[in-house]
Amino acid sequence: MGRPQMEGNGMIGMNHRTNDFKTLETSVSWIFSLLLLLFTTVSPAVAAKPVTNQTHLIVVVGAAGEKEFGEQFRAWAEMVPKAAEKAGAKLSMIGIDKAGKQSDRDQLEKLITAAAADTENDLWLILIGHGTYDGRFAKFNLRGPDVSSAHLAEWLVPVTRPLAIINCASSSGPFLKPLAGPNRVIITSTKNGMEQNFSRFGRYFSASLASPQADLDQDDQTSLLEAFLKASKDTLAFYESEGKLATEHALLDDNADGFGTRPDFFRGVRAVKKAAGGQGIDGLRAHQFHLVRSEFEAKLSTKIRNERNRLELAIERHRARKPRMKEDLYYSELEKLMITLAKLYQGVEKTIAGK
Repeated sequence: MGRPQMEGNGMIGMNHRTNDFKTLETSVSWIFSLLLLLFTTVSPAVAAKPVTNQTHLIVVVGAAGEKEFGEQFRAWAEMVPKAAEKAGAKLSMIGIDKAGKQSDRDQLEKLITAAAADTENDLWLILIGHGTYDGRFAKFNLRGPDVSSAHLAEWLVPVTRPLAIINCASSSGPFLKPLAGPNRVIITSTKNGMEQNFSRFGRYFSASLASPQADLDQDDQTSLLEAFLKASKDTLAFYESEGKLATEHALLDDNADGFGTRPDFFRGVRAVKKAAGGQGIDGLRAHQFHLVRSEFEAKLSTKIRNERNRLELAIERHRARKPRMKEDLYYSELEKLMITLAKLYQGVEKTIAGK
């Protein structure tokens, strides 16, 4: 997402792929021209003051076990504040300072409970550390009592705001299904609970959060999906460079089915294969989460951004239904969605220009 750009045969950014629009019949081909015109006219108007980024990041550093691991976890976690400062986002960190009277688990529950009051702005929960799995329950290891997937699932019930949970620990795979849900992106550094070796995914994920090198679609911002793909690629490269067999395989779920999608299922920022048993395509929602936003994206209010995201997802889901729909009905419904999106951008232009 972000300010549209032109590359090759079409526009990129904003999750629109104009190559697909080339297949539209003449009756609706004018819609693309209208959108392109609107995007072009919006650009000069976005010189207004950026909207404050109200994204809230909660970073939890787990129990080290050994000094060597603790130093690495801290170093990875300390990359996040730099990105948060650049984004102007709110940041809360647990497990960095000396342990106090209140356990880390209680601190986390308190932060999540308070975060439920906001229903619009993004909430990111990043877990960096060790995890365990006993065949039934998966836990993230904390100083003091550990936190399980069941704990998080219960605490997050009242949270309706856009939510991203990135568990960078070993044995994190079992966190995927209990936490998956609408308007959520769940990332785990392992595909199951049996991948119990020290996980390095957190190192590369933290480094990718605001990395221009991770920006696959070149829209001047790195999405959560792009950070996941870059971190996964760099993690695999580490094992290959060391001549070791990879002992962690990250997954991403954002369609609420809890199955997750591997990074090698993606071509660019689009999943071209589905996970076994999956009910839909992952990656669409994750590509709408940005910590450090582009100049254009930073000008949009949370309300406008959320509505834009909703419409984009509706268009993508409608496209997925094309093989099962009559052609006339498919294009008629697509036209309605595209016109609604065009009107939203007309409103954006008027709103920003009036500031």
